[in-house]
Amino acid sequence: MWAVHRLPSARTDRHPPPPFNAPAARRLRAGLGMDPDHVAHALRGSYGLPYVTSALVDAWERGAAAPSRTELSALAGVLWCSPGELIGRPRTLREHRVARGLAPEDVARGVGHELHVYLRMEQTGRWRGSERQVAALTRLLGLSLADVVAVTGREDKLAELLRSAVTGRWQPYVRAVGRIAPLERRQLESVLHRLHQEYRGHMAATLNWAGDDDAGENGRDFLNRIVDHFWAAADVH
Repeated sequence: MWAVHRLPSARTDRHPPPPFNAPAARRLRAGLGMDPDHVAHALRGSYGLPYVTSALVDAWERGAAAPSRTELSALAGVLWCSPGELIGRPRTLREHRVARGLAPEDVARGVGHELHVYLRMEQTGRWRGSERQVAALTRLLGLSLADVVAVTGREDKLAELLRSAVTGRWQPYVRAVGRIAPLERRQLESVLHRLHQEYRGHMAATLNWAGDDDAGENGRDFLNRIVDHFWAAADVH
């Protein structure tokens, strides 16, 4: 009979959970030859989390739900990894604030917003502020350019422009991309050209393999993760 590891109740976690890396959890589970039901069974039997079902584990892996700190620690034990391997980088304004250990009042005061205005921006994901306030937010939360684009709600527009650039002619999109991600023009041209070539390589593989499903899936995945590819190519962290 399995020993039950003593963990604090998931329902008494006092702090919000860190960002969860759902793809990493799915990859680690598959690498162990486990399915969501095996994981749920281990969390119930070994970690004293009787409410965890395979449906909940599946929701974590799809990003439809996120484990609490207690659940994250237990999941790391089941998957034989460190909790850090299951933590993704902060993406939202709230996640960056929590990662820095700051209260909403600290950030609101630091950027010059009324508290209720700032909280509304956290809840909606819609940033409203001047360039000076963006600069203050960047310093306060230690944001990279990629982080600034994400927390100010411009990532979806960037993704739309990048998909159009790599699937068609990239040259007309240099200026529009630069308005969102103000990199040096020559660097932007190099990055867009590189992404365009990479996407064409995926499409060529699809044609060469007569519509092979894996090759086609690689092309779709490339487009789905185009923003991440863009920042990696630009070497912006």
